[in-house]
Amino acid sequence: MRKKKSATLNDGCNPELVAGARFDGDLEIPSIVKPEKVIIPDNIVPFSERKKCSPLNSTIGFFEMDEKFADVLISPDKYIDEFLSYQAIVSPDCSLYRNMPLSAQITNIYRSRAIGGYYQRKGVHVIPLIRWGSEDTYTTRKLPEKVAFLGVEKQSILAIGTYGCIQSKEDKYFFKSGLESMLETLEPNTVLVYGSMPKSVFGDYMTNTKFIQYDNWTTLKHGGEKNR
Repeated sequence: MRKKKSATLNDGCNPELVAGARFDGDLEIPSIVKPEKVIIPDNIVPFSERKKCSPLNSTIGFFEMDEKFADVLISPDKYIDEFLSYQAIVSPDCSLYRNMPLSAQITNIYRSRAIGGYYQRKGVHVIPLIRWGSEDTYTTRKLPEKVAFLGVEKQSILAIGTYGCIQSKEDKYFFKSGLESMLETLEPNTVLVYGSMPKSVFGDYMTNTKFIQYDNWTTLKHGGEKNR
């Protein structure tokens, strides 16, 4: 007798992640709420290397290939207790590439905010990560809203990453363009920067915003020092 196959499907949307969440904009991106207390990390350690650092003075970041923190995206509840022991976490840095379909870019922005907000509602201190892709994510030339900045409150602390994102002249142009749009839109009090801060990209904005730079993990392993 042939066994009947199950018709149970996983909708992939993880609705439990946004239970109780606030949503921002027409696209209803889940929000990471502005923290009552600002925590400036002592250091930012990649998720995959977290066991090499003390939780008491470390903040977890996800500035690495998505597969290295895929389990956080699939089963975030497994890490609640562990993340509570750290200073903070930066919300997941889900990949955004300029040549990705816009729908995929929006999906990864949604996913980052949904998981970050989920951990925040569980008591973890979460610093929102801002990542932009194509111009359509940080301008209103195609969408009515700058989707890259939805779900994050103005005049707060946030994090960005430059590691691997400003290698070519073209990369620098688009990164600086997105950075300028972010600063105008969100007016952050403090911006944590994971990776280098070349003057050609950041020089025009240093007097208006407080930037705090953190060396990437590879640089730290080779004896680099934080340049704050």
